[in-house]
This record gives sequence, structure tokens and C-alpha cells, in this order.
Amino acid sequence: MCKGTRFGVWIWARTRFTVPDHPTTVMIWDVHCHLSGVPGGTPDERMAQLIAFADRMGIERICVFMGMDWSYDPTPDDMRKQNDEVLAVLERWHHRAFGFVYLNPNHVEASLAELDRCVRNGPMVGVKLWVARHCNMPELDPIVKRAGELKAPVLQHTYIKANGNLPGESIPTELAELARRHPDVAFISAHTGADWEIGIRAIRDCKNVSADLCGSDPTAGFTEMAVRELGAERVLYGSDAGGRSFASQLGKVLGADIPESAKRLILSENCKRLLMPILKQKGVKL
Repeated sequence: MCKGTRFGVWIWARTRFTVPDHPTTVMIWDVHCHLSGVPGGTPDERMAQLIAFADRMGIERICVFMGMDWSYDPTPDDMRKQNDEVLAVLERWHHRAFGFVYLNPNHVEASLAELDRCVRNGPMVGVKLWVARHCNMPELDPIVKRAGELKAPVLQHTYIKANGNLPGESIPTELAELARRHPDVAFISAHTGADWEIGIRAIRDCKNVSADLCGSDPTAGFTEMAVRELGAERVLYGSDAGGRSFASQLGKVLGADIPESAKRLILSENCKRLLMPILKQKGVKL
């Protein structure tokens, strides 16, 4: 049975994922969510919408980043405004959400200041990098180094578009270059390049890079290949909500021909393990 949503997509009318050989329901953590694309006039109203639909899908925690109105190449002021909107959300929803600070390598000093403000001195626990500059460029090094010192995972957008990428948009091979320069930092390849057969192979030898399944259609074989080539420990469930539905992206995991133990890792345990060092450092108890 399915019901329509205000996002204009279809979601399943189920509230929990139960593993047959496990006595309890499985915790689900979503590593990739946005305030954009969600109904609501304020950050809190949009977050309430996200949580309402997350509840329907049995999702316990979501990682959220970027503001209500994003920009490809944010100025320092815009970057700060977007991060302020996420900080405002965390004040009320800290028990359901983790924040990642949105940074722009075209403004290195401003990005380092935001990293300290939002992560070192604030509640955020990760870094989000998007399309302002190719991620293999040297401007990212001081940002990534600082993130590593703070034990904050770095989620880097990666995409391979048939009609050509945006000027600063990264592909998975570029993230692999960056990851090799910073072997002690945990990276997440957001969307795994969308062209996932290429994206998975590009990060295969980088043990510090995990694949984020989100943002593309739930095509058969994506999750299976990621588990086969990377190991289930390096695969993460993400939705890209509100750009995509929670349910369509959960389908990539729940419908995959992989062991139930691998589904548990992908749905929450891997995300929890990546975040645990910084959560412990901040004294966050789960």
C-alpha cells in the first residue's frame, strides 16, 4: 500500500524495518538531508516536515546541511547564513539530527572560521563540500586537515553528468585524489558519482572513503556492487531529502540482494561508527 506525500513522490506505508533473524527493529540513520526542497517558511517548519516523513519510514536520525536557499558558490556571508539556519534547527531537533557545516574552498579562511565556529565551538559533527571547486585542488587541504583534527567526516558531492558537470563539480576520481592526500580523514562520496559503476571503482582502493547511495533512482545492482567491491562497511544509506524521498532511497537497501547483516551496517551502523569519534569528543551520548 502506498500513499502520496507533499513532496510529490510515493513512499511506502511502513514504519519500521525488521530483520527476520533479529529480535528488534533496526535503527536507521540518514547521512544526507537538506532543508531545501521541503515545504515551510522557516528552518524549523522545514525540519518538522522532514521529521514527520522520517517518522513514517522509521528513520531515527538524519544528517542535515545547507540552508533553505542554497547557492553553488556561496560568499562568506551566505555560507554563514546557511549554517546559521542549520544551527537554528539543531537547537530544537538535536535529538533527531546531526549538522554538517557547509564550506566553500574558494574562501579558505572563511571556511576555516566556519569550521571552528560550527564544529569546534558548536554542535555540528561533519563537513559538507559541494560544487564551488574541484575537490582535488590544493585549496581543500587546509580545510580537510582541520576537519581531521576535529574528527569530523567530510561529505563531498561527487557526480558524473552525461550533459557535463558544473564548472567546479567534482567526480569520484577527484575525491580519491584528495582522500589519498589525507589518509587519516574519513570521507563520504555523496551520490557515489551517480554513475555508480564508475564511482564505485574510482574509490575502491581508498579505504577512508565510503559510498553514499543517495540521490539517484533506485536502480537494481547499485547497492549489490557497492557491497561487493567496497565491503558492506563502506556503504551508507542516504536519501538526499527533500530532493528525493526517504522511501525511494531506502528501496536501494531494503530491496538489495545482500545479507541482512549488510543491510544493518548500511542503514545505520556505518554512519554511527563514522560519527562516533567526534560524538565522543563532544560528550554526546546516544
